[in-house]
Amino acid sequence: MPDRPGLRPRHVTPLPLTALDATAPADVLVTGVTHDSRQVRPGDLYMALPGAVTHGARFAAAAAEAGAAAIMTDDEGLGLAGDVGVPVLRLADPRARLGDIAATVYGHPARDLLMLGVTGTNGKTTTTYLLESGLRAAGHTTGLIGTVETRVGDERVASVRTTPEATDVHALLAVMRERGVTACAMEVSSHAMVFGRVDGVVFDVAGFTNLSQDHLDFHADLDDYFAAKARLFTPEHARRAVVVTGDEYGRRLAASTPLPVVTVSLGDAEWRVEHLGDGAVLAGPDGEKLELRVPIPGAFNVANAALAVTMLVVAGVDGATAADGVAACPGVPGRMERVLGSDAGAADGADAAAPVAVVDFAHTPDAIDNVLQALHPRGRLIAVVGAGGDRDRDKRPLMGAAAARGADVVVVTDDNPRSEDAAAIRAAVVAGAHAVPDAERAGEILEVGGRREAVRAALRSARGPDDTVVVLGKGHEQGQEIAGVVHPFDDRDVLREELVRWSEEVRPMAPGDGRGKTV
Repeated sequence: MPDRPGLRPRHVTPLPLTALDATAPADVLVTGVTHDSRQVRPGDLYMALPGAVTHGARFAAAAAEAGAAAIMTDDEGLGLAGDVGVPVLRLADPRARLGDIAATVYGHPARDLLMLGVTGTNGKTTTTYLLESGLRAAGHTTGLIGTVETRVGDERVASVRTTPEATDVHALLAVMRERGVTACAMEVSSHAMVFGRVDGVVFDVAGFTNLSQDHLDFHADLDDYFAAKARLFTPEHARRAVVVTGDEYGRRLAASTPLPVVTVSLGDAEWRVEHLGDGAVLAGPDGEKLELRVPIPGAFNVANAALAVTMLVVAGVDGATAADGVAACPGVPGRMERVLGSDAGAADGADAAAPVAVVDFAHTPDAIDNVLQALHPRGRLIAVVGAGGDRDRDKRPLMGAAAARGADVVVVTDDNPRSEDAAAIRAAVVAGAHAVPDAERAGEILEVGGRREAVRAALRSARGPDDTVVVLGKGHEQGQEIAGVVHPFDDRDVLREELVRWSEEVRPMAPGDGRGKTV
């Protein structure tokens, strides 16, 4: 499906196609650019790229019929496009030119915005939301591009991927500029760096959160994954770097980037977090001390908040304003998000006898470990966990192990099985959980096929308000992909509905009803 249909600037100065390719006819003008034939508008340049399934040039006729002024493609595409009634131009590697071409067509919008980019395995989304809150506090009209949504001022559009394709990135930035946005916080994935999705953007400040195992279905190994992330921290893509040095990859990056770099850490760094007891202070290199009030629980979110404040300061925001703005962030969808049973009977929508219920996007071993450590229930901790299909298989047992070490009850279920057999994915997670030595494993492991049923089983394992149930892996997502079909499914809605059901059916009963299969 198209990334973000409809978000295009209204006013674009027509650009002679010769500005992009000297061999083009002199009288051809373009007013937009897209890589998706379904998004073509009259006057667009259609970039026909080779894809994973088919070549975009196969849709050249449809693009021309929709009003494309010209088509750019590679050698293979030149043969596939045929005579479509508009100029078809050859580039040796059109994908490599995509970002620069889009930036040129839309008038280099990134140059007119304060651009803050964040990469890393975990914490990208949270940090960008914290950045946006700090930018607003500093008086900016803000934009945001990331995993959960795109925001242009107060307009929100759901996201399809963490970082959109280069054509959409520059169109979005042009829309932001047109609507008076002055600063943009943006997530930058490793896939985005490999595929050149932020080519043509030079970030004023690039931030690094951390790096741990993920996406090894795409990257050859962790070093390859790190190298993709590190591309952001070069003069081609950023002017200054702020790096959390809490892991070996952060320290490697800080030592190797050619950019001016500022380090952040809970320990020894230029900006460091002190006093993690009743409160935190972010201490700077010149003796500046900022109160670090973190709006989202967890020590890992202290690191995210410290990174956000430091990036804002490096970008020129007053330190106290940055800290106050980050503290004012109302939260991040699907990240350590508390869920209440909306019809559960209490005045605030919560059943006082119900367990605490939380949803989080954690889908890597490190993230699961961090979230479980952060929750600290008075009673038992019950975690629902699953792994995605068609993705990094090696992390599945590691996810199960992380859950088994951190939770008293682990309910292994389905995430997005995609094209794989759901039972086989669950088996890998269960195997990892059982591989944890008894001395390190807190309690029982259940396997429940069906995500709603797993949420229900987790709630029915709870004994009361001192227990916490956390549903991990999908966070803000509103669908579950099974065998190529995306079914409506939002963990927050399902957990809310099951809390209501718990209050109606289970609350008067003895805790637990034996549902789920103990494995």
